[in-house]
Amino acid sequence: MSLTVRPQTSRRAKISALGTYVPPRVLTNADLEKMVDTNDTWIVERTGIRERHILEKGQATSDMAVEAAKQCLAERGIDPTEVEAIIVATVTPDMLFPATACLVQDKLGAKGAWGFDLSAACSGFVYALQTGVKLVESGAHSKVLVIGADTMSSILDYTDRATCILFGDGAGAVLIEPAAEGELGMIDFLHEIDGSGGCSLYMPAGGSLNPPSAETVATKMHYVHQDGQAVYKYAVRKMAEATEKVLTRCGITGTDLGCFIPHQANKRIILSTAERLGMPLDRVIINIDRYGNTTAATIPLAMQTAREEGRLKKNDLVLIASVGAGFTTGAALLRWEI
Repeated sequence: MSLTVRPQTSRRAKISALGTYVPPRVLTNADLEKMVDTNDTWIVERTGIRERHILEKGQATSDMAVEAAKQCLAERGIDPTEVEAIIVATVTPDMLFPATACLVQDKLGAKGAWGFDLSAACSGFVYALQTGVKLVESGAHSKVLVIGADTMSSILDYTDRATCILFGDGAGAVLIEPAAEGELGMIDFLHEIDGSGGCSLYMPAGGSLNPPSAETVATKMHYVHQDGQAVYKYAVRKMAEATEKVLTRCGITGTDLGCFIPHQANKRIILSTAERLGMPLDRVIINIDRYGNTTAATIPLAMQTAREEGRLKKNDLVLIASVGAGFTTGAALLRWEI
């Protein structure tokens, strides 16, 4: 292996801690069989999902984000007041405004921090991670909290078997700090958007185009709408393209990776990408069976799974990748420094 690292004109940045949270309530495929015309075999064969976690009514995305952030900061052993910036990747904010980052900052007690929300659907965490990395690399900040959190159950129509089986709720947080001497941290990334695919996965109402009204509620415009085939075809192609580009640019192959941590949308998409990369399956992290698609939370949740299973170790080269509504695509190569 001959890793090519782009020249760095500023300091490097790394992930220094990780925390995750999923709500205790579990919705199994058997539970869904009682709610909609579907069955466990059909769901598992087409998606790989067996169960997902669902947030209780009266709680919101910020609550999960705060729990994940607390775990993350506890792992690092720092107080919330040391956090300088908070980026929350989500498509299910507590409300349109204020930003969920503001609510997290207040609930967490991160006095002095500023922040904002980032909307890139399933690629949200990958985009937010790179944004946090650049804040640290630039020298503007030394402790940036990046959170991916979504309460997808709040925007699902549980009479639509094409979408309600796919998603779950959860949150994950990482702390971004300057890398020490000899540490690589974030190595390279690639992001793309293709707005022409926006009509294939979206929520029609709730914004300025279709403000909330009795009509938008009655016609179920506040739920996820998806053209499953279009999304699947695009995701299979772009996940592979993006990951291959990053690896080629860095002069390595899939066999050089310690871990491939993809967005958990569909097991078939993950396996297709891994095969194209030549990745041994024991290095591909898959936990979609336990959590479903938690949108911006899938990658940090999969990072935690990889650690718990002993498949993510210090100095491992890690490739993360995602495709989401928009369409959005993101991939990044980093060295795990924890």
